[in-house]
Amino acid sequence: MPGVNKVGVICADGFDAENKRKDGGGRSGAVVEVVGTVLTLLSVAFIIFTFPLTAWMCAKVVQEYERAVIFRLGRVVKGRAKGPGLLWFIPWLDVIQKVDLRTVSFNIRPQEVLTADGVPVKVDAVVFYRVVDPSLWVTRVKNGYAATHSLAQTTLRATLGAHTLTDVLTQRRGITVRMEKVLYAATRVWGVQVERVELKDLALPVTLQRCMASEAEAARNARAKMIVAEGEAKASRALMEAASGFSPVAFHLRYLQSLSSVSSSASVVVFSLPTELLDVFISHQALLSTNYTT
Repeated sequence: MPGVNKVGVICADGFDAENKRKDGGGRSGAVVEVVGTVLTLLSVAFIIFTFPLTAWMCAKVVQEYERAVIFRLGRVVKGRAKGPGLLWFIPWLDVIQKVDLRTVSFNIRPQEVLTADGVPVKVDAVVFYRVVDPSLWVTRVKNGYAATHSLAQTTLRATLGAHTLTDVLTQRRGITVRMEKVLYAATRVWGVQVERVELKDLALPVTLQRCMASEAEAARNARAKMIVAEGEAKASRALMEAASGFSPVAFHLRYLQSLSSVSSSASVVVFSLPTELLDVFISHQALLSTNYTT
């Protein structure tokens, strides 16, 4: 069929073109590699022949906390990053980028976050990280500090937005651990290890602070009243148990002792009554309560 033949010819041409591109790319890459090898050998021979004069140009010192990533003709030299100590390179072929391996900290500026229960809060944090793979840090991300800072801001907003205000106030360590895991999963492809995330401050609206203060004060007042009531109940039970063991004479003596212990003052007037009147009054009250119940 004519249509099928045309399609077959077009497909064959496409495959041939793709194979040619692959072959051309492979040949050009091999040629570039050969040229780079030749230039490297010639440069090494030139440095050896003029060693006393070019030695100071081909040496660089890398500090203990640094590593050097070497680009030779635009490609990263194979192997791990160089350093620390004395480093030899070819100045007209190599480009050196130093990477600091020390722990870096930065502050996340206060962020307006809406919690899961609709409460607006302002929170800021601090992030600690360090570079563990200098080659990835140089080749995978352009401005690693700015990228990590932006990612930490968005992660902070997303993490706090998934929790209620109560969780944010009571589970701060759990929230920071979740942030650490999210940041580590996102930045490890850049050669970065996030070591720690801490929430510095949590600012609530003034009206919400007043409501929480009123709630806390009411709860404290309620607990205080309950404690006072329990103390009075225990004291009354203790007095009742103590009075039940007194004889009439001992009860009368205790009554007189209580009267003598009252401080004399112009505003205090004490009337002493016979205990028989109190007994009559108590028996009368008991009789009334019995009649009322029956």
